[in-house]
Amino acid sequence: MAANFKNPVIRWIDHRLPVFSYLHHEANEYPTPKNLSYWWNFGSLAGFMLLVMIVSGIFLAMQYTPHVDHAFNSVERIMRDVNYGWLLRYIHMNGASMFFIVVYIHIFRGLYYGSYKAPRELLWQIGVVILLLMMATAFMGYVLPWGQMSFWGATVITNLFSAIPWVGDSIVTLLWGGFSVDNPTLNRFFSLHYLLPFVILGVVMLHVVALHRFGSNNPIGIDTKGPQDTIPFHPYYTVKDLFGLGVFLIFYAYWVFYAPVTLGDPVNFVPANPLSTPEHIVPEWYFLPFYAILRSIPDKLMGVIAMFAAIAVLFILPWLDRSPVRSGAYRPAFKLFFWMLVFDCAILTICGKHAPDWIWSPFSFSIAPDTGQAGISIISMGQLATTYYFAYFLVILPLLSIFEKTKPVPLSISRPVLGAGGAHASIAQAPQQMEKF
Repeated sequence: MAANFKNPVIRWIDHRLPVFSYLHHEANEYPTPKNLSYWWNFGSLAGFMLLVMIVSGIFLAMQYTPHVDHAFNSVERIMRDVNYGWLLRYIHMNGASMFFIVVYIHIFRGLYYGSYKAPRELLWQIGVVILLLMMATAFMGYVLPWGQMSFWGATVITNLFSAIPWVGDSIVTLLWGGFSVDNPTLNRFFSLHYLLPFVILGVVMLHVVALHRFGSNNPIGIDTKGPQDTIPFHPYYTVKDLFGLGVFLIFYAYWVFYAPVTLGDPVNFVPANPLSTPEHIVPEWYFLPFYAILRSIPDKLMGVIAMFAAIAVLFILPWLDRSPVRSGAYRPAFKLFFWMLVFDCAILTICGKHAPDWIWSPFSFSIAPDTGQAGISIISMGQLATTYYFAYFLVILPLLSIFEKTKPVPLSISRPVLGAGGAHASIAQAPQQMEKF
């Protein structure tokens, strides 16, 4: 049903192309669960960061030169000679980190509250596709400054595909555009880095369509039972999102204005030199857990498979966790193992950051080069953390689905929100008790 707009121009356009009616329904009167917490802000924050990255990237591309002889100097020119070029670059450079922070929190929120469960399986899988596209885009963007870490990071990561039997070498040659990382590689990566954000934008639209098909999940993890469980998205959640955006912008501004290069690698401020290998090649921080998984397995092919499997396992997650209770708030055992997973991912990040010959000393609680003192090697820590990561998804969640005793779940969203917390029922009892209403 078309909305009755007061503006005659909008009404005339909407009668012939109902785009305003669609936006009015999807972004204004769209019924949303009334109990969403601030953890649900991170979806809109991710959309905001995508727009920031696209806009800042377009302006940077106007001044960037994708050639191995000029790329590094063109970035320096942006920083020194282009009006507010330093600001554009710091917004874009730190924006990548902010984007991944927001998306990782968004993913862990979905993991905790069971947002991957039926009927939202496809919604979850589209989100995983967005994560993969983000990773590919960020990796190619990191190569563009053409510093030492850009060049050698590209060399190491693209060489991983050579481990694939039969077709690996052909894939690497295709990525390189030759027989080493050189000008054709830089041109390929620049072209794809510019294109993929628009692909991400298209997939995000699919993500939103899939989200609105069954509505948002909520902290209780039960479906809305009617109008009494929902409120319009505007103005209630637009105000909440704007407040969250304000807090996030303060955090973002700190990194842009006070610590703009802290999250980067200082080696990348040296021009790329194919004849000088950095002492320790590491990717950006948001790739470190997957890099640690890659390094924890001695065999190159199995390491590559494990690294990609760390993402692939998320695709099948809806069928690994078969518990009828969505929200981790009502699953005591699940909650324990979930926070162990969060800690495990932090350990993987630390392991990916440090050189393989470093050790962690449990007596001094420090990580340092191996000097013969007692401790656990970074590789051993990475192997233990990798084992738990896969065990969580492939072993623990299926077993919890069978043996876990969950807490009683509220019959509806409205009752705990309005303070009638006494009305609870188990999932098995809910259908029979709901028949009484």
